[in-house]
Amino acid sequence: MIKQSKGVYYGKKILLFILSVFLLSAAVFFISRLAPGDPLVSYYGDRAERMSFQERQWAEEKLGLTDSLPVQYIRWLGRAFQGDFGISYKYKRDVTEVIGERVGNTLILGGIGFLLIFGLALLLGVFCALHEEQLTDRIICRIGIVTSCIPEFWLSLLLILIFAVNLKWLPSGGAYTVGGAGEMGDRIRHLILPLLAVVTGHLWYYAYMIRNRILEETRADYVLLARSKGVKKSSILLKHCLRNALPSYFSIMAISVPHILGGTYMIEMVFSYPGIGTLAYESARYKDYNLLMVLCMLSGIGVILCSMAAQIINERIDPRIRNNPIMEGMEEG
Repeated sequence: MIKQSKGVYYGKKILLFILSVFLLSAAVFFISRLAPGDPLVSYYGDRAERMSFQERQWAEEKLGLTDSLPVQYIRWLGRAFQGDFGISYKYKRDVTEVIGERVGNTLILGGIGFLLIFGLALLLGVFCALHEEQLTDRIICRIGIVTSCIPEFWLSLLLILIFAVNLKWLPSGGAYTVGGAGEMGDRIRHLILPLLAVVTGHLWYYAYMIRNRILEETRADYVLLARSKGVKKSSILLKHCLRNALPSYFSIMAISVPHILGGTYMIEMVFSYPGIGTLAYESARYKDYNLLMVLCMLSGIGVILCSMAAQIINERIDPRIRNNPIMEGMEEG
């Protein structure tokens, strides 16, 4: 089979990305507007319930809700290409301004959580692989299985009950104390419980994957040959097995972003943490269409990019995936 050029390869990826984003925008737009609820309540509050028929008609026309859904979508798409995503019904401000105030908090919580999860998972996985089937490995495996099965929202509530309500060591929610936005120590104290919930909920899942991947590598012929020559197991594992397992671990890191992002959104809501997750919940609850669209698009684009990055990494690791006619047929289909 003739190997395709890099231009054709990345051109296909770009076209696939554009098509995926377009389908995502259409799906979010139509599903959000067909869902039950009254967007006027988000914009006008309790006054919407006391509006007459003529007043409601005028309000819906003002917000552009009287046209058919295809017409509304085409109008939104045209404005989006010009960088105009509309205003938030609830906050009466441009949606980009509202999101800009919150996205930093989510990046801090999710970014630090992501680094801690995969840094600790790598160390924990290597440690368990070095002590395979020993007492420490068995204990860590049992504890890890239990913690990974605990729902994140329940774990978050438990942490609040223990450390915020009973012991009163840490704050129960928010990103900082009122008036303390610029204090680093105050922000760190507010991050401890959400980070603990994020890391605990995902750590063992990825630690177990890297442990098994390393142990799978230890069964290879070159490891048996090295052991027969008297090379220590720890030396082989750290210098060779771990190095061979890292590329697939990087692929797992890329494809795991949606998993960790979803958990971060859930934990933000439990801790009333002012991030994208809390904002997404509010926009869906109050039918804040414009805000909901942009939030879903941002999250979806991030998921699509990470999935494509994981696929590219896998194809770099094993070029047979790229040159597989079955895979090519799936992509074209």
